[in-house]
Amino acid sequence: MDSNGVIELRVYKLRPGAAGAFADRFREQISPMLERHGIEVVHYGPSLADPDSFCLIRAYPSVEEQQAVLDAFYGSKEWLEQQDEAVMAMIESYNTCVLPVEAIGPVRIA
Repeated sequence: MDSNGVIELRVYKLRPGAAGAFADRFREQISPMLERHGIEVVHYGPSLADPDSFCLIRAYPSVEEQQAVLDAFYGSKEWLEQQDEAVMAMIESYNTCVLPVEAIGPVRIA
């Protein structure tokens, strides 16, 4: 990834009781689907602080590439016919933040 790359942080607030099913579906179905679409998943998993929150971190070469691959992913027949309805039923809300790669530097823990 070059210096124009971006990191997307997405935090999902899941409906109560949906965390286990969401994590299983993500690991078994969504993550492989993202990979097939050429989307780099840096990290995903439940929040340590909130059992009803789930984090997804993805990386892209540019904001333009991010938009193009996400349009293709969420517009795909596979997503629309096999995932969209079931996944969205488990999500109460989500927030997304896109940062330049250089914003994610070394982390110092005191």
